[in-house]
Amino acid sequence: MKILKDKVAKLSFVALLITVTAAMLYVPTASAHGEKSQAAFMRMRTIHWFDLNWSKEEVPVNDTMTISGKFFVFTGWPETVDKPEISFLNIGIPGPVFIRAGSWIGGQLVPRSVSLELGETYEFKVLLKARRPGDWHVHTMLNVKGGGPIIGPGKWVTITGSMSSFVNPITTLTGETVDLETYNLGNTYFWHGLWYGIGLLWMAYWVRKPMFVPRSIAVEAGKADSLISGADRKVALGFAVGTIVIVAMSMASTNEKFPITTPLQAGLLRGIKSIDMPATTVKVKIEDATYRVPGRAMQMTMTITNNGDSSIRLGEFNTAGVRFMDAAVSVDESGYPDDLLAEEGLTVSDNSPLAPGQSRTVQVTASDAAWEVYRLADLIYDPDSRFAGLLFFYDEAGNRQMITIDAPLIPSFI
Repeated sequence: MKILKDKVAKLSFVALLITVTAAMLYVPTASAHGEKSQAAFMRMRTIHWFDLNWSKEEVPVNDTMTISGKFFVFTGWPETVDKPEISFLNIGIPGPVFIRAGSWIGGQLVPRSVSLELGETYEFKVLLKARRPGDWHVHTMLNVKGGGPIIGPGKWVTITGSMSSFVNPITTLTGETVDLETYNLGNTYFWHGLWYGIGLLWMAYWVRKPMFVPRSIAVEAGKADSLISGADRKVALGFAVGTIVIVAMSMASTNEKFPITTPLQAGLLRGIKSIDMPATTVKVKIEDATYRVPGRAMQMTMTITNNGDSSIRLGEFNTAGVRFMDAAVSVDESGYPDDLLAEEGLTVSDNSPLAPGQSRTVQVTASDAAWEVYRLADLIYDPDSRFAGLLFFYDEAGNRQMITIDAPLIPSFI
């Protein structure tokens, strides 16, 4: 019976080892829309992305595309999220299907973290090089230390061609040209294989001995010291010494082969230039705001005051990347993602031109399935049920003004 239990334990251990190994080697294909799992208040009250442009919708392997636009760092940043004092402009994609060839904020190259200011608007651009064929959802994204990744709008982009043809040549500071896609790949395989093999030998040595049940019995009987023999200690010492020798010799060999090295650059870039937005002449006061659950619509009562010298009309409400627009005032020509664009989702009780010096209280409704599809309606279940977004007003000449709004949101279930 003891021998049978020992064999069963060994087989169980081997099966577990095979399962873990298979799980490590199996990498399923990621899809898209992971932003839905991010809290609605995070998407509404942190980074507002607008004027976005994906330069291409189909890109051959080795070709490049750019994502450009602007983002506003919301003034009413949530207290529960760390401020963007250490941030990194990134792109949300399912794995290395693109490589980031360069990124810029305010015209400045930003290969490292940056410090952003609340209430400021920044212009950005990211250059991407296509690597792996397929249909991929490509998002804007800002990583904030202590706040995590803040996902922006995403658009489907198709990469064509063959991954085997992808190259990523660079010239080092010493003048050597290497392809980062295949550079030292054989060496990588060798070291992975070596340490994996050493690990298997270590486990094989102990697996041949009595496993779980006999060892448990010995421990309970107060004979734990008898489980480790003198030979076991010598083998363990041999493994330890061998590991140290391999690491020391490989380190010495590497230093000899590559005498010139530089550390990874991890400094913080400050003083990033923001956009000088034109002075606003429109004042908006939110009187109240409700979200009607059955109709998937948010209704706002707002008082608009025009202090400018030209008549204005409300053309768009942008929140969490979803754009609710009045087609009679504003038309999208940028190829914005269809699932985030409600071209006729904005209705205003009276959207006739508001003359200079006048004020008007209107009912504004932003309705679209995106409230539920993108789980923005979950906001009404938050302890701090507030919404935020951008309003875009247009004057007679087509000039645009951006106004930020932030107010409590009351749910309505009837």
